[in-house]
Amino acid sequence: MDILTDVALLSRIQFALTVAYHFIFVPLSIGLGLITAIFATKYYRSRDEKDGAAVRLWVKIFTATFAIGVATGITMEFSFGTNWADYSRFVGDIFGAPLAAEALFAFFLESVFLGVLLFGRNKVSPKFYTVSAWLVWAGSLLSALWILIANSWMQTPAGAELAADGKKAIITDFLAAAMNPSIAPRYFHVIVALLIIGAFTSLALGGWYLLKNKHTDFAMKTVRIGAVVGIVASCAMIVTAHASAVQVSEEQPTKLAMMEGMYNDEVPPLYAFGWVDEENEKVITPFAIPGGTSFLATGTWDTEYKGLHSLAQEEKYSDMNVADQPVNLVFQTYHLMVAMYGLIMVTAILAIVFTMRGGRVRSMRWLQKLFVISPLFPFVAIQVGWITAEVGRQPWVVYPSTTGPDGVALLTNDAISQSVSAPELLITLALFLAVYLFLLIGWVRVISHFVKQGPDEGAAKAADGNLAVAGAGEKGGEQ
Repeated sequence: MDILTDVALLSRIQFALTVAYHFIFVPLSIGLGLITAIFATKYYRSRDEKDGAAVRLWVKIFTATFAIGVATGITMEFSFGTNWADYSRFVGDIFGAPLAAEALFAFFLESVFLGVLLFGRNKVSPKFYTVSAWLVWAGSLLSALWILIANSWMQTPAGAELAADGKKAIITDFLAAAMNPSIAPRYFHVIVALLIIGAFTSLALGGWYLLKNKHTDFAMKTVRIGAVVGIVASCAMIVTAHASAVQVSEEQPTKLAMMEGMYNDEVPPLYAFGWVDEENEKVITPFAIPGGTSFLATGTWDTEYKGLHSLAQEEKYSDMNVADQPVNLVFQTYHLMVAMYGLIMVTAILAIVFTMRGGRVRSMRWLQKLFVISPLFPFVAIQVGWITAEVGRQPWVVYPSTTGPDGVALLTNDAISQSVSAPELLITLALFLAVYLFLLIGWVRVISHFVKQGPDEGAAKAADGNLAVAGAGEKGGEQ
């Protein structure tokens, strides 16, 4: 089989595995960071031992998720040197600064104040403890920013030029490179998605306890917070998704063509679902709104976009072989992401309506069950969204965007490590699968133990004496 000997494809599969696995835990940690900070604030204001127990539970869940996310992130970054050496040489001048900044500023900020949450509960003032929770979340947002700056530069290069020997990109303007055309819409789109998965995880935990009729007071607080964050983030997603789609239409025309299954120039219709017949180069669907995608992108119903064949004739995209493009894969993942958003919005509306109206969710077992499975909706949307973004820019790893510097582009097949063989990739791929499965089982068991244990109100009550003393000292100092 060709797949067993294709080094470039195997390298892509291995990197896709590490990224997809890593991105199970990153969305959860960033999303749950906000939930943890909200509960910490609630406890600071109420000094209620039940709120203290809730904070302890969320800190434990967050920490377990954060730890495995860090471990899998390190593996992913090492693969730049092992499997993608030529890529690393090409982008090294650009990537060095954002990756270093992510480690030095964002990761250290997050880690230091997470230590306060874990070990400083009885050693710092309540105000400092609460601020620490928010700083942990701020650190995670900052970390995401630097990583997305690096990734977005690959999608829409800026602030760089091609070296005289043509072997690497040289940075000419750091600010322009960091603030490349796609960073703002992509960053806010991603962050809003992560907040949704955090909110829905909160709904799931609360729904689980309501189903089991355990810790019902904590469950209702958790569901209410999840409902509020969920509906706000879900509404914000409409804005960020639109901005991201417009950016793709302007900067990455070949990606847009694959997302909509366009082989020839046309006014793109809006598909709810369909199947791309790649052999006959057409979309098979029972329903489409003529000009719908054109309207969403430009506000008009008759804007024509170039198809893959026309784009392949342009010098900038001449390296693209239309017959080899994974059009159906990009089409399906993009439309699955949109479908998942529909489920997200319905769930968010149900949550806010039946949670805030006298807490009717207490007696609605069908809604409680929906809450329990609801994190699957944003999780699937996030994963297929990344597939759309990364596979959609093929065959380039550094995409020749519309406004990108001339010559600053790199084909995926030219980015791999020349010294890595197919058997080595197959062996390491199998080892990754085994180790990652082991880690996933361990993480699930740890989280299940925390959930089964529930909020430890007794431990919170014991700690409250120390916090009360610290709070009294803090207030005395303020006076």
